[in-house]
Amino acid sequence: MGKYDFDTVTDRRGTFSEKWDVEANELPMWVADMDFKTAPEIIEALEERVSHGIFGYTYVPDEWNRAYVDWWKEHHGFTMDPDWLIFTTGVIPAISTTVRKITTPAEKVLIQTPVYNIFYNCILNNGRVPVESKLLIKDGHYEMDFENLEKKLSDPQVTLMLLCNPQNPSGTIWDRETLARLGELCHRNGVTVLSDEIHCDITDPGFEYVPFASVSDTCRDISITCISATKCFNMAGLHSAAVSVPNKFLRHKIWRGLNTDEVAEPNAFAVQATIAAFTKGEPWLLELREYIYGNKKLVDEFIAKNLPETTAVMGHATYLYWLDVRKIAENSDRLADFIRKETGLYISKGSSYGPGGEGFLRINLACPRAVVEDGLARLKKGIDAYKNA
Repeated sequence: MGKYDFDTVTDRRGTFSEKWDVEANELPMWVADMDFKTAPEIIEALEERVSHGIFGYTYVPDEWNRAYVDWWKEHHGFTMDPDWLIFTTGVIPAISTTVRKITTPAEKVLIQTPVYNIFYNCILNNGRVPVESKLLIKDGHYEMDFENLEKKLSDPQVTLMLLCNPQNPSGTIWDRETLARLGELCHRNGVTVLSDEIHCDITDPGFEYVPFASVSDTCRDISITCISATKCFNMAGLHSAAVSVPNKFLRHKIWRGLNTDEVAEPNAFAVQATIAAFTKGEPWLLELREYIYGNKKLVDEFIAKNLPETTAVMGHATYLYWLDVRKIAENSDRLADFIRKETGLYISKGSSYGPGGEGFLRINLACPRAVVEDGLARLKKGIDAYKNA
């Protein structure tokens, strides 16, 4: 029995939660936030801030930079210079800023699909063109298609790549050799790499992610890395993230872009929450990782026993479960809609993650075990009904 409670179900209805803005009979397991209260140490820091009672303009202190640097050195074996870090209100605003600052209208931005669907918004909403390189499934896990990447990256119109590391929706952890090869390929073609590493701190026990910028001097020099405490400590609504840019010329561009876009200033709680997370939150996070891993094992066993026509793509990061349902429905949109209508279970359609996502469902397992069990019962009921319809 651990120190922290992840079993208690907290009612999130009526809190303006995007995830829980659903009908009374529905169970949302879609958007990537957790149904756990954040670490008590963070709540305590926020309560102290609230009790002060004045919520004026806030600057970013050196303690914020140091909290990131120390965490990455201790947990990921990578030493960042504090000067590399720029505060931003979120990873998505930072990606949009980077797209606008590093590319020009109608230029191309490469993504590897299936991938986090908001990447498309960041590209298309800013008048750029997404170029897709589909990931390959081999022996139940994803690999990069380097033959396709070489072809796509050699296009002079491709000037930026958005890398998802670890990968969302599959939870794939890219190994050092893969990242090094990708970095050399991008460098050779004059392509800057923005690496979204927001999911990096939720990995299965015994597994560790590799920061893209840590792999080689080449990777470091062409990299813009988005990181945050908000995903792993469940505080996305506090709007606090960092962009790490080792190359001083790139860093100046991104710093100017973030400030021009007015997404480089913290709210009254963003700094304190991040410092508390990275200086006091490790014990909570370690227990969280074990708990989520237990949820994954539960789902693996349930799927094998009750839904043998489905399989999961093997991934060792994130709290997301990427379920292959192609033997039941070639395109999972109809299946996801049917399951929601039939059982109230609300999960994500694979097609929204781009080419290669058709035939998959994404399920969020960051919730108490009783909720996971409810979701699994609904999933089986929905799939059985679909097959018999």
